Amino acid sequence: MGSVWISEGTVRLEGELVLPESTTGVVLFAHGSGSSRFSPRNTYVAKVLQERGIGTLLFDLLTKNEDRDYATRFDIELLTRRLLAATAWVLAEQKTSTLKIGYFGASTGAAAALQAAARLTNKIAAVVSRGGRPDLAGEQALKSVTAPTLLLVGGADYGVIELNEQAYAMLNCRKQLALIAGATHLFEEEGTLAQVAHHAADWFERYLVKSAHLAS
Repeated sequence: MGSVWISEGTVRLEGELVLPESTTGVVLFAHGSGSSRFSPRNTYVAKVLQERGIGTLLFDLLTKNEDRDYATRFDIELLTRRLLAATAWVLAEQKTSTLKIGYFGASTGAAAALQAAARLTNKIAAVVSRGGRPDLAGEQALKSVTAPTLLLVGGADYGVIELNEQAYAMLNCRKQLALIAGATHLFEEEGTLAQVAHHAADWFERYLVKSAHLAS
């Protein structure tokens, strides 16, 4: 489908939607602070999902001016509103309205993904966090998430591991916490991002593809 525009209030955000033929699900990417829809890590993961037959929507959560403000990158409520607006757009579009929806959140985007999933309990089929800060979603949201949630953390991302463990303990949904051996926060070590992509693809395949086929 290519480039799309998503409105939230007076703001218009640009995105890139890819829908493989006969797909049953689409994953919305909530990127981290200082990142955009062109993030090489997220575009790599998106490519792997597309190869598995899963649709992807990469979009900017912040405008260029907003992203220049460091504090705005950590405004979880704002990031969540933007993700909710993108979700509403997906639900309203003819080509995507019947697809199962998943969230892939990175860094602060993981908190936004979990907050949005907590608010849309019957609309979100699965959530994956990559090197995320799910703790920033807050205890109330974490306890309210019903979508199966996978937390992927670098095995050498000390400090963030503990924050993910704390968030994991608060989740009441089907859940898994996986450490990627030798990886630091950005998964720049050889082979680690590929592991992230395949873990994520397996998770989304299970809850967006296989579950959709079982329901049909």
